Formats: sequence, structure tokens, C-alpha cells
Amino acid sequence: MAAYTTIDDPSAFFQCTLYAGNNGTQTITHGGNSDLQANFIWGKARNDTAHSFIIDSIRGVAQRLRSSGDEKQATVSTGITAIGSDSFAVGNDGDFNDTGINYVTWNWKAGTALDNSAGTNGGSIATTGSINTTSGFGIVKYEGSGANATIYHGLGKIPRLIMTKNIDQDFHWSVYTFDINTKILRLNGTNAPATETAFQSTHPTATVQSLGDHNQNNGATDGSSDTHISYMFCDVQGFSKIGSYTGNSNADGEFIYTGFEPAFVMTKSTASTSNWEIKDNKRLGYNVIDTYIKANANAAEDTGVDSHAMDFLSNGFKHRGNNDEVNGTESYIYMAFAKSPFVTSGGVPNTAK
Repeated sequence: MAAYTTIDDPSAFFQCTLYAGNNGTQTITHGGNSDLQANFIWGKARNDTAHSFIIDSIRGVAQRLRSSGDEKQATVSTGITAIGSDSFAVGNDGDFNDTGINYVTWNWKAGTALDNSAGTNGGSIATTGSINTTSGFGIVKYEGSGANATIYHGLGKIPRLIMTKNIDQDFHWSVYTFDINTKILRLNGTNAPATETAFQSTHPTATVQSLGDHNQNNGATDGSSDTHISYMFCDVQGFSKIGSYTGNSNADGEFIYTGFEPAFVMTKSTASTSNWEIKDNKRLGYNVIDTYIKANANAAEDTGVDSHAMDFLSNGFKHRGNNDEVNGTESYIYMAFAKSPFVTSGGVPNTAK
């Protein structure tokens, strides 16, 4: 049997990690089969209306962004204070570590330094960052030019979802997805796709991403002299899948094949206004999964919502609800990461669910 995946243990590159706040300091250790030194940490209070937080090793652990807001980067010295070889440390900031509050984090590893000068490898402006060509994930930082440009990402694969933020200005998040490349979604909003020139309506290649002279809100993706951060995600067989589906508005909902048992699924309608919904394999831990977090809102997690529910199966996910935000008769995009591959590199099948 041909190898299905090159990543037999997805926990080496992605893990969902939970912890309880204590309003002091604590070190949170990941619980996967492999150690994970995360370069990108995205978290949220579960039972509180605190905003989400996004931290990465390129901007520095004290520099916070929010997926639920358009604010520029803010320094929070008592949020996440350090990233270890299989852990991260938190201080007593209320968004990160408040007494009586439970938290979820989604953690990705990159790890290989990116440093590309302007005019090389097809990039017209310089990029720095951290990438992982095995898992198809990259963090890319650049200074905008205010004009059409290209940036080198070095992933060797075509990114299928890119989340970009101007970290110097209070501008919206711009989200590119392969399935609707001529339009842009906003991570911090419920907006339906909008026609914008943020990425020149051009698919990225295996080496570069295009940036447009998009001046709505004065440069959300390419503001002149402003620093921007892009989080880039590729398809990797047996580990990650970014795609689209059409719902059926039925509790016996659509099945979406991913080629692995998911640990994380994020969905968003591309036909109407809706929330970005995140489900994972830890906060509930069993099917039917009817607990979700809205990436674009500061609301506490929603629990026991049958109309939004889905099952995580050995080779994909299946909708068990008929809510228009996840499974109406319209189109959606999704991004999913694996708990375990459907078939390992040695041809061993995953346990069916």
C-alpha cells in the first residue's frame, strides 16, 4: 500500500491544549504524543466574554493580536510570557489566566527561520518568519509597500488559507481562501465575502503570495511602511485540509472527507453573514460535538447546541445539525487539522468511528 501520509503523529505539529486559570503564574504543558514547541498560539477563555488572543514567536510572546477585533498589536507582558519545548507559561493577565476561567489554545509548530531579501526568490519585498515545509504552516512578516507586490513564503506548497493583519493599525483581518480567491473574508467579522484587491485576486504559488494596492481602510494587507503578519496554511495529506462544501440544511448532514480524524475544524459561510465556528477534540472530547467558539467574537463558548453539532470521524467530519451558520443550503469553507491520519505511512488504518 502506498504511503498515505508523511506525518504519522500530527501532535508533533498541532495540538489543542486546555487549562484552568489561577490569576497567578503557571506553565501549561501540552499532552500530545510528541513534544510541541509552538510558534503560533491562538487561545480564548471558554466560560467568559474575554477576547481571543493570538501570539507568535516572530512578533514576540508579549505581542498580542485578537481574532475577535481589528486592534493593532498590543504589548501584554503578563499574558503568555514564554514558550518552552513542550509548554508555554502564562502570567496573571485576565484574558490569559483569570481565576475560575477555563481556557482553550490551538497550537501550531513552524520552527525553520525564514529570511528573504527583496528581489529574491520572486518576492518583491522582504520577508522574515518561521515556516514548516513538512506540515505546510508558515508565519510570514513583511513591511508593506502600498503597491502591488509579492512576498516569498518558502513553504514549497500552495497556501490554501491565509490570515493577514496589519499589526501597526486598527484594520480588519483579511482572509484569503483558495475556493474564493477573488473575494476576501474578515476573521474579526461575520461579513460575507467582499470583492477586494488585497491579494490581487490571484492564487498564491508554492513560492510567493501576491499583495494588492488595497487601500480600503488604508492598507489592511499592504499598507505602506506598516508591518504585517500572515499565517499561511497548506493542504498536507493526512494532516491538514482546507476546502469547501455545500450544506443540506438537514440534521443528517453532509459528510466532509479530510483523510484524517480531526482535532480542529473551523467553518465559515461564503454565501451569507455568519460566525467563524471552531470545534475541537478536547473541549467536549466525544461525539456528538455541539460545543463551539466563535473566532470573531468575545462571547463565551456555546455548549449543547444541537443545530450546530458535528461528529469527528476517522476520515472526516459529518454535520449533525441544520443551522445556517454551518449546514444550511449554501456554501462554506473549512480548515481542519488532524488528531490521527486515516492511514499511516506504513499503511496502518486508523480505528474507525
